[in-house]
Amino acid sequence: MAILGSLLKKSIQLRKKLAGEKASPALLQGHELEKLLTKAQETAFGRNKKFSAILEKGDDDPRVLYQEFKRNVPVYDYNKLYNEYWHRTRSGEKDVCWPGKVKYFALSSGTSEASSKYIPVTSDMLKAIRRTSVRQILSLSHYKHLPNELYTKKVLMLGGSTMLNDTGLYYEGDLSGITASQLPLWFQSFYKPGPKIAKERNWEVKLNEIVKQAKDWDIGVIVGVPAWLQILLEKIIAHYKVKNVHEVWPNLSIFVHGGVAFEPYKKGFEKLLARPLTYMETYLASEGFIAYQALPDQKSMQLVLDNGIFAEFVPFNDTNFGPDGQLTENPETLMIDEVEEGKEYALLLTTCAGAYRYLIGDVIRIVSKENSEIVITGRTKHFLSLCGEHLSVDNMNKAVKLVSEEMNLEMNEFTVAGIPYGSLFAHHWIIGTNEPAEASVVREKLDLKLKELNDDYATERQHALKEVLVDVVPVNFFYRFLKMKGKEGGQNKFPRVIKGPLYEELKKFLDQEKQ
Repeated sequence: MAILGSLLKKSIQLRKKLAGEKASPALLQGHELEKLLTKAQETAFGRNKKFSAILEKGDDDPRVLYQEFKRNVPVYDYNKLYNEYWHRTRSGEKDVCWPGKVKYFALSSGTSEASSKYIPVTSDMLKAIRRTSVRQILSLSHYKHLPNELYTKKVLMLGGSTMLNDTGLYYEGDLSGITASQLPLWFQSFYKPGPKIAKERNWEVKLNEIVKQAKDWDIGVIVGVPAWLQILLEKIIAHYKVKNVHEVWPNLSIFVHGGVAFEPYKKGFEKLLARPLTYMETYLASEGFIAYQALPDQKSMQLVLDNGIFAEFVPFNDTNFGPDGQLTENPETLMIDEVEEGKEYALLLTTCAGAYRYLIGDVIRIVSKENSEIVITGRTKHFLSLCGEHLSVDNMNKAVKLVSEEMNLEMNEFTVAGIPYGSLFAHHWIIGTNEPAEASVVREKLDLKLKELNDDYATERQHALKEVLVDVVPVNFFYRFLKMKGKEGGQNKFPRVIKGPLYEELKKFLDQEKQ
């Protein structure tokens, strides 16, 4: 097996050398836009938006192509694109936004919002996701410390059920369930928990079955959302009465994660280990595989520029976005070569699943323009600016991390709402920890850290933002609320900012818990 591992590692290193990208980011993206428009020009969307004319005018000039594309195709959010086009694909109509019929729809609400979104997943998108997954595997050539034997170990992917709902016209389910049901043959011998457990829809049953078989698996890599994997590892440790998960999986070396920032979970997660893991972050959304961590010891991810996705960047400022996170009419949009390092942008995607200038809802910061590297800083609607405090999810994550370190606590989950307070405003924080913590002390330290991190917040705390309210709850409070909402497990995660009816439901749930 060690010889096999050595061969696999050398193969990865060789293929990585051959796969090096030589073209500039702008040329790669211009070529990708051309390919997408060419393939979709005879669809209903392509004919309506005159893709053939766009391609003719933009021939051999990516900049002209992009300007013509912007001139003919408006910016879409989910509701607009679904109501105008995507709903037709759910009725079995073919060639609507992408050639052929759509066989799969990923159910996504992004967080725990009430209504599911139906995101088309085409066969071309599934192929693109597989190609990018292979690229991330190739990036292991940069991780020199990994032993040859690791390449023969099993990979545990903890995701949604592969038993998709068959509507008669298409299949629907979590993207993780859709992709796991389409694994290539060469990978299936490495894959756990295996097809039988992967089909299980009951999350508690699935976790218990994995726990029961865990001792029989030689796991080297785990993949999934941090919160649910932490719950699984805790169950394994308790079931086998061991001190850490490495007593069950001695070769566990890599954790591939995504969906939420890992920092709030890291301290609690590492208590379950005998030694540190190599962490690899991915940016795999229901709309496509957008970026992945390509180098060790970096928190940034590299955008995928030549595999079924064309990205545009909207400066995340008051000119382009209203106070509720809604995109303004005719926002400023930029190509990859027009962005600036250190600045934040909302993403628009055009994809091989029939999305066009689609506002995905994430906000990213450009870390390296030369290498197209980004970090995710939040969501367009998951920030607080009731009165000009401009508090981002990045600010929130950093503040909670600093407070947890100062108080020597694990703060695995949190959410915050902006609420009326008299004639002005307040922030209501709900913070999850399983250790004793005085809410008043957490409040004081959190408020102080946010003031240090954000000047606008510090200013508004002297004026319109009159109060900060904090409730400290056990971590499983959040997961029980998700379960009540039918959002347990898989790709579901709790929103860092909560608003409207969902906040009212959570507040009622909190009041019941207090009683």
